[in-house]
Amino acid sequence: MTFRTNAPDLFADIQQAHAALRPAVAVTPLSHSAKLSALSGCEVFLKCEHLQHTGSFKFRGASNKVRLLNAQQRSKGLITASSGNHGQGVALAGRNAGVAVTVYASASASALKLDAIRALGAQVITLDCDPLSVEQEAARQAQLQDKLFVSPYNDRQVIAGQGTIAMELMEQQPQLDAVFVAVGGGGMISGIGTVLHQLNPGCQVIGCWPQNAPTLQRSLQEGRIIEMDEQETISDGTAGGVEPDSITFPICQQVIDATVLVSEAEIHAAMKAVAAHERWIIEGAAGVALAGALKMAADFQGKRIAVILCGRNIMLEKFLGAVQ
Repeated sequence: MTFRTNAPDLFADIQQAHAALRPAVAVTPLSHSAKLSALSGCEVFLKCEHLQHTGSFKFRGASNKVRLLNAQQRSKGLITASSGNHGQGVALAGRNAGVAVTVYASASASALKLDAIRALGAQVITLDCDPLSVEQEAARQAQLQDKLFVSPYNDRQVIAGQGTIAMELMEQQPQLDAVFVAVGGGGMISGIGTVLHQLNPGCQVIGCWPQNAPTLQRSLQEGRIIEMDEQETISDGTAGGVEPDSITFPICQQVIDATVLVSEAEIHAAMKAVAAHERWIIEGAAGVALAGALKMAADFQGKRIAVILCGRNIMLEKFLGAVQ
């Protein structure tokens, strides 16, 4: 694996975050699933990020970003854009540190997630446009108001926080053969992949996308960030375009070893399997990662694989509709 010159530096940032974020950020369990292992023919380990504070891995990156703010940035407050989980993470991290947070979101975002953001003390501003346009407007408003904009993925310090997932993985099960990660803007897989290619280069990093919303996957195929019309998906946490200058793009080019697209039916089936066998409710993006693992199971027979269950924040009615 050939690293860009900044890759070792990013790994060092992740190591620092891993040491500095406790106890605010929980170490989530890595749970061996006997039933999913029997079903797939692989040794399946579930990284339980749905049990992280706010119900999502996003609290890691948000906490690392807030940890590194200077006094002036803290006093002015933060602006971010989010379909829900990142907003919740920034809102809680901000509340814990006494930093005011404003979250811009698409009007089509999950009402459950937006209500949760408000409950954590953040101001929520909804816009009637797509997620990428919301990000761009939030960044514009941050510049106008002289506040720091915190991207959900296009931020080195946020990526470093997400990478702590893989630091834990290597402590919990260092002999993994593959890790399956749902991908939206690429922040989580950038951090995870950076760690794994440093500490366990034989482990394959598999990026998983809904067939209905594969913008970054298609961009990787094209070799440049593209725009495309996406279809509706239950994996709302991974939906939307990617900023043209996103730092995640070159990192993903380096650290993703394979990609897999999954249908909405396959996502639903994965969500149902976790509920049936593990008694957990997970959101669509977490279902994407497991669906990808099940789809590629023939390639990893008898091998140890980890699936990142990245979040649980889904409306009950929507979940029940998916798994029935």
